[in-house]
Amino acid sequence: MDAFISSLNLIIPAAIFAATPLIFTALGGLLSERAGVVNIGLEGLMVMGAFSGIVFTLIFESFGLGAASPWLALVVAMLIGAVFSLFHAVASITLRADQIVSGVALNFLAVGLSVFLVREFFGKGQTDYIQFPIYRTNIPLLADIPVIGGWFFSRIYATSIIALVFVVIVWYVVFKTPFGLRLRSVGEHPTAADTMGIKVNRMKYIAVMLSGAFGGMGGAVYAITTSGNFGGGTIAGQGFMALAALVFGKWNPFGVLGAALFFGLAQSLSITAQQIPALANVPQVYLLIAPYVLTILALAGFVGKAEGPKALGKAYEKGSR
Repeated sequence: MDAFISSLNLIIPAAIFAATPLIFTALGGLLSERAGVVNIGLEGLMVMGAFSGIVFTLIFESFGLGAASPWLALVVAMLIGAVFSLFHAVASITLRADQIVSGVALNFLAVGLSVFLVREFFGKGQTDYIQFPIYRTNIPLLADIPVIGGWFFSRIYATSIIALVFVVIVWYVVFKTPFGLRLRSVGEHPTAADTMGIKVNRMKYIAVMLSGAFGGMGGAVYAITTSGNFGGGTIAGQGFMALAALVFGKWNPFGVLGAALFFGLAQSLSITAQQIPALANVPQVYLLIAPYVLTILALAGFVGKAEGPKALGKAYEKGSR
């Protein structure tokens, strides 16, 4: 029993840590797709967020801002992610281009642009390492709770707590506010929403930009807490995992949370397996590919048919039916 508890003490905090960037990014995808815009470009948004997060942390450190640097960089990464998402918004909403193609193009653009800028600014294939990452912390009082205190409230990143708070906020906004009702109506039946006076394309733009902000946040959180610098391979499939979590969670914030924790658990096992007796003899290569295999299975409908908003992926033209 003690060995089992010790294993959970390793696995659960690592799973929450690994799930945090996926939660932010998947919530962004949820807002976009609830408005009817498919966002395959979540990977690219994470890339731009990771690039912005590291570069601006380095810039703020050079200004002597110390431990405040990564937090300010997270805000900048959200803004840059929102602006970068406009490429997808203009192409898919205004120009009515294929949303899948636009999202894929966004991914290629993000990787190419970020790698080019890194080489221009730093003269090598990756940035310098940041000096002030976000550190783990204990939540007062809650960390002292027997057993679960060590799982959920001890040595946890503040960004993980923020991600959980945003899950509740997004759920409330989407399902309990007039804005959320308009957002969902645009994604379900844009023609009916238009006749009710809702500006369909404006709502879509807002949703896609919010998606960019959350995607940028997710990428920046990953880079600042995990890698400590940025290179072309810093974000390697996490955006697609977030997309899988979105589908797995059936476009519901709490479903997204559960799916992200599931994928986070798979990622955490590749890190903690060697310290867990039951998994110590499993070849590490199997544990390293497990998150990606689970992503493919989820997107292939392994967990059951998931139906998104009815107008998802369909370009809207005023006056059309």
